[in-house]
Amino acid sequence: MATEAYKLEDIPGVGPTTAIKLREAGYESVEKISQATTTELYDTAEIGEATARKMIKWCTTQVNPGASSSGTGPAMQDDSGNMVQRRFDIEDIPGVGPAIAEKLRDAGFLTIESIATSLPSTLAEAAELGEATAKKMIKWCRDQSDVGGFKTGTDVFEQRLKVKKLKTLVPEVDELLGGGFETQAITEMYGEFGSGKSQIVHQMAVNVQLPEELGGLGGSVIYVDTENTFRPERIEQMVRGLEIEDADPQEFLKNIHVARAQTSDHQMLLIETSHELAEELKAAGKPVKLIIVDSLTGLFRSEYAGRGTLAERQQKLNRHMHDIFKLCDEYNAIGMVTNQVQSNPAVFFGDPTKPIGGNIVGHTATFRIYLRKSKGGKRIFRLVDSPNLPEGEATFLVEEGGLRPC
Repeated sequence: MATEAYKLEDIPGVGPTTAIKLREAGYESVEKISQATTTELYDTAEIGEATARKMIKWCTTQVNPGASSSGTGPAMQDDSGNMVQRRFDIEDIPGVGPAIAEKLRDAGFLTIESIATSLPSTLAEAAELGEATAKKMIKWCRDQSDVGGFKTGTDVFEQRLKVKKLKTLVPEVDELLGGGFETQAITEMYGEFGSGKSQIVHQMAVNVQLPEELGGLGGSVIYVDTENTFRPERIEQMVRGLEIEDADPQEFLKNIHVARAQTSDHQMLLIETSHELAEELKAAGKPVKLIIVDSLTGLFRSEYAGRGTLAERQQKLNRHMHDIFKLCDEYNAIGMVTNQVQSNPAVFFGDPTKPIGGNIVGHTATFRIYLRKSKGGKRIFRLVDSPNLPEGEATFLVEEGGLRPC
């Protein structure tokens, strides 16, 4: 049957009521539905995501028979009329049915990229599969998502073009950071209590929601609070401090998703399971662009005391930071972690302050920033380590309305 002969009611699961909703939303034909995304159907026609996914898959098969079995994904036209490949769903993986797909999603595997970068043992445990089957799934996902292979420097350069910058709106600090905090990277900020770590993450939780023309990224925030430092009142003050007409502090607070971690294992679990929230935010049109952990090492430091537990602590910290990085990379978001410090009594000259976490944290963080107090209420923002920026310092003030230049 030709696609023009199909009515919307011919689509499996579409009754008269759903067909009316689709037509009112502008989807009058099978072809138009085949070119839609799950999010578009969810938003405009109020179709559940699972149902929308099945509808799109069925319509695509009718428009382009056999395309979904080619291993490259069904082709579709973008808004400019160019042919692009549709993104694979978990159900497209050979051998994965609804039951296994549900187990995978419950375990936090929401995209084929997340499966492609997982370990066979982890995937096998999550979906209750044999390791041989898990390896086949991972290989298929890697082939489709182009994960794990070598790339040319040109390919990496093109990937770097997707990097966005989040401004602090303090000119000296933004200049030091080469334009602001980078996406697809983890920025670690360490310093003594009162040095401004939590003030900066609160300010960034506000700024990231601004449109790009105002220095933001137009996104949402995932905030893992380990020390009970998140204060909604502070967010309200900072929103008012922006002096933007019609800026509603309550709207900003709605886009900050806070979880209070009780233990280090709970802290790790919150990051591991945040993929589901990230997908929901992406579908709602407010994708996560900032992942905050304040602080990274506080719970680890209190639970793993003494040299005998050091190895286990460092292994868990390493895994935790790589989970944060994977989340940042997948959603083109900024990872921002604060870190506690300790004083080295063996240092007689210079600053004895050094961050907790040792080389594990130091090597995994893309940018390291040391914050300290100065005279007159000033804070010193020092860029200690960066893969592409020189070391340097900038100063800023913390006022009721937020961060300000000196």
